[in-house]
Amino acid sequence: MRNGGSSGRQVAGNPRKKRVFDIIQIGQVSDLPSRAFDFFIITMILLNIAALFLRTFDELRPWSPLFDKVDVITTAVFVVEYMLRLWTADILYPEDGPLRSRLHFVGSFNGLVDLLTILPMFFLNGFIAFRMLRVVRILRLFRINAYYDSFFVIRNVIVKKKNQLTSSLFIIFILMLASSLCIYSTEHEAQPEAFGNAFSGLWWSIATLLTIGYGDIYPITAFGRLMGGITAILGVLTVAIPTGIISAGFVEEYTNVANPLNDQSLNLEEIIVNLDSSWIGRKVSLIEQDAAIRILLIYRDGKRRFAKSGDIVRKDDVLVFERADRDPGGNQG
Repeated sequence: MRNGGSSGRQVAGNPRKKRVFDIIQIGQVSDLPSRAFDFFIITMILLNIAALFLRTFDELRPWSPLFDKVDVITTAVFVVEYMLRLWTADILYPEDGPLRSRLHFVGSFNGLVDLLTILPMFFLNGFIAFRMLRVVRILRLFRINAYYDSFFVIRNVIVKKKNQLTSSLFIIFILMLASSLCIYSTEHEAQPEAFGNAFSGLWWSIATLLTIGYGDIYPITAFGRLMGGITAILGVLTVAIPTGIISAGFVEEYTNVANPLNDQSLNLEEIIVNLDSSWIGRKVSLIEQDAAIRILLIYRDGKRRFAKSGDIVRKDDVLVFERADRDPGGNQG
């Protein structure tokens, strides 16, 4: 069992860093500077996205210099915020050490979102749409926490079912190559410009297997149409395989969420919330976001209860939790 006051003792020697950390995290109502920072970031996000869209209108081309300035200023704010979060990462992950905590933040969901939204300013201009990921930050700042739980569930389903999904996707890939080769054999002589080689039919194969059927390339011979019909039927059957796997995974995951102790793959940890813990008085949902954990149980006054997102953590509570960034299969590293 670990002690919940460890983070407080580690940052006691640097109160300035701890204060910066408190401000850039989601602010409590009583912390006016932190709440002001939250709404400032929301404003920067909205301005950045508005400039991104408005600069695409030809009618607003005379305003392009203004949009460019807004883009530069807001991105600069995001860069400064990202650097501050890197600087205070050892408070967010006190057990990881100075270097590892920063790597932990960079690889976390929030760290990747922040990084992907500032990179297009310096390079990767074609990936400017990544800035729309900042909308996720707005959901978080408005304390709409369902998105975090949803992403956590989706991640768990994909990781737990990765072997089955990989196998089904491999089958679809082989089927695409096979149907491409077959359509080339039947249609090459009739349509040499459309099916010049085996790989030229790959676009047709993808469109047919995924039941899109754009109609820009299609078979005209009897055998080609027969092959197209067979490919379309196989496409319906094969695409349904990963869909069924994911659906079953969601049923299992939501069953575990409803009764988390039934999930045998969990690696649970316990922590005692001591007087110097920064978690006292905070909601479970906010602690889960900041510390990248999932709190399952709360032991309080000798009684056990399942943790709810709106529960307020108190002194001497014992929290049973699982790290959100841990391999659900139980393998760390």
